[in-house]
Amino acid sequence: MSFSQKQNTATDPAPAGDRRRWFALAIVMTAAFMDLVDVTIVNIAIPSIQRNEGATFGQIQWITAGYALAFAAGLITGGRLGDIHGRKRIFLFGIGGFTIASALCGLAVNPEMLVASRILQGAMAALMVPQVLSIVHATFPAHERGKVFGLFGAVVGLGAVSGPLLGALLTEWNLFGLEWRPIFLINLPVGIAGLLLGGRFITESKAPRALRLDLVGVALVTLGLLMLLYPLTRGRELGWPLWGYVSMAGAFAVFAALVAYERRKAARDGSPLVELSLFKVKSFAAGIAVQTVFGVGLGIFFLVWTLYMQMGLGWSPLKAGLTGVPFSIAVSTAAGLSVQKLVPRFGRKVLQAGALAFAAGVLLYVWEAGRYGLAITPWQMALPLVVMGLGMGLIVAPLTDAVLSEVPREHAGAASGLINTVQQMGNALGLGLVSVVFFGVIGDHLAPARIGPAYVDGFRHALGWVAAVMGAIFLLMFALPKRPAQHLEAAAGERLRTEHDKEPVPAL
Repeated sequence: MSFSQKQNTATDPAPAGDRRRWFALAIVMTAAFMDLVDVTIVNIAIPSIQRNEGATFGQIQWITAGYALAFAAGLITGGRLGDIHGRKRIFLFGIGGFTIASALCGLAVNPEMLVASRILQGAMAALMVPQVLSIVHATFPAHERGKVFGLFGAVVGLGAVSGPLLGALLTEWNLFGLEWRPIFLINLPVGIAGLLLGGRFITESKAPRALRLDLVGVALVTLGLLMLLYPLTRGRELGWPLWGYVSMAGAFAVFAALVAYERRKAARDGSPLVELSLFKVKSFAAGIAVQTVFGVGLGIFFLVWTLYMQMGLGWSPLKAGLTGVPFSIAVSTAAGLSVQKLVPRFGRKVLQAGALAFAAGVLLYVWEAGRYGLAITPWQMALPLVVMGLGMGLIVAPLTDAVLSEVPREHAGAASGLINTVQQMGNALGLGLVSVVFFGVIGDHLAPARIGPAYVDGFRHALGWVAAVMGAIFLLMFALPKRPAQHLEAAAGERLRTEHDKEPVPAL
């Protein structure tokens, strides 16, 4: 969806004296916060889910990867549905569906039901989240949007820190003997309140010349990713059967069919899911590669890190959650400095320094995990986590501007949506690869005395791959502009509509 389409809404921004718009802001911000927390809260509860529900390693991966896959596949379509049928209507449908899916997650009777409910939750988030800043844009006049976007950034930062801690506390407290279930059930009162208040205070808006839906494109993307991810997550448990290799090879044929279809779709009605002409811009193509690979690295790290601390070292969820606080603080600090001070002066060197710093922190973590073994303490982890956090902060905040720097203004909206989508897809792929780079190392049916050492070995092995990913990102960044141009409000407003997924990934 282009920004120009967004401007031509059926409803003008609310007048400055209308207090209802601030209630609407609180509602959509709460929904964005709920989604962000729900993404981050799950990781820390995964060991508890595995112990209490007997989930396999593959099911553990799909609890997180299923959400990311459904979210990624539906993001662009969710935005277009809001343009066509009304942002308020789709937002309310999304938050209602998200609340129902959260209830199903909390009431899941087996791992299979939990995985299915998480996929539904991701699909509903794909309807809800794209409307948040579109509603803000349609509700607030231009001179107030800077203040509003600042508030949104604060909400994102709060979610980044509070998600893992809230998940740790809810799991540790074991409310009403429900073990991990309150991490999902806590969404119910919030979602119901958002649904009721949103219907009253949010003003409807549409884009009269919105792009058409590309459901065939969504189906091809989803099919290709499933054919790639399912064999990755299940292959090790099933002994890497032949059908798995055939499926993964077939995924690339599906992606080729997607490219051919999107070309025809663009020529026919100008509303493809993926705007292929964007890839003719060298910096954008390289930036998409960076976003995808970065998502892979983060997907591997955060799941493996959680399993290492809780199942390998035997730490409680609260201890693991508190261990990640220095990382979150470092990310937020570096993100602010990179955008305001460093990138305007040093350009893409800041992003490359971030990739090298992240890799250095990972290698330091690998050394410490081997040096201290099972006796490692949270304060010993603090230094590598801070170095990694600083590196990540230098990348995540300015990367979108760098990727969009040479994209034509009229395609800023389509490019922004694609950036966010591929990062989520990369994250899902990284979660799928955990079965190879981590579970494939620790093995099955470990004796109790071998569990801790095996998890340490698997953690170090997986982090070696993460360091290699950061090295690849450093090289890819040479294709980015030396000094990314600062986009005006048109591009910034579109980018911010899904900014909560491009902000620093929280600690757990």
